[in-house]
Amino acid sequence: MEEEKRRRKWKRKGYSSSASNPISNLDDGCLMHIFSFLSPIPDRYNTALVCHRWRYLACHPRLWLRVDRSVKDLSEPGVFPNIETAVAAARPGDTILIAAGGKHLASNIQIKKPLCLIGGGELPDETTLICSRGSDSALEFLSTCKLANLTVKAELGSCLLHRSGRLTIDRCVLQCESNPLDFLSCPIVSTASAQVFPSAAKYQRDGVSVSRTRIEGGAKAVSTSGDLALQRVRVIYAQTSLFFWFDMEQE
Repeated sequence: MEEEKRRRKWKRKGYSSSASNPISNLDDGCLMHIFSFLSPIPDRYNTALVCHRWRYLACHPRLWLRVDRSVKDLSEPGVFPNIETAVAAARPGDTILIAAGGKHLASNIQIKKPLCLIGGGELPDETTLICSRGSDSALEFLSTCKLANLTVKAELGSCLLHRSGRLTIDRCVLQCESNPLDFLSCPIVSTASAQVFPSAAKYQRDGVSVSRTRIEGGAKAVSTSGDLALQRVRVIYAQTSLFFWFDMEQE
């Protein structure tokens, strides 16, 4: 009922389909199905800039959930005031888009289902997750997940704690304090022991894959207490930062 009201409102405002743009003649269900095949960032995100109708469909909770502290009407489906409630409401395989601007609190949030968390800004620095003192980590992963386009800052503790599953970290910034207790601060901590688990495509092993990511502070970039070890480490030096590529797998 609510979706039907919004469609009628768009038609009154002149957002109806145009014959000059054949794809807009498709109904909402077909368009949303097409959008579901696009990568969330940047393709699906860019489709939301086309018009009001495409924005509604591209940001529909069937495609991804949103975390936005500035939204006042929290009754809007698929929109949550913080990461913890979004993770709790998400279904396995969902994508959570975290709004750019401001800082989002993330302390000891356990993720036990396959999810993708993506920052909504153009750069990772525009979407920041803060882990306060007294927390073991910002995010704790117990399932196969992906983290992309985010900055995670831990005041004392680890940014990411990997327990099990396959964790992919792409184009992120991980920052830890290096003083005064740097032995407690580590951007990535893994306690996993390599084990095979079923995937939709094939059988995969527990592990961590890091690409295009800045790692700052901490006694060391990675700490492991299971049987995973660093593999295929590559570092590229930019003018102001070091960018890392590496995997953590069983030797």
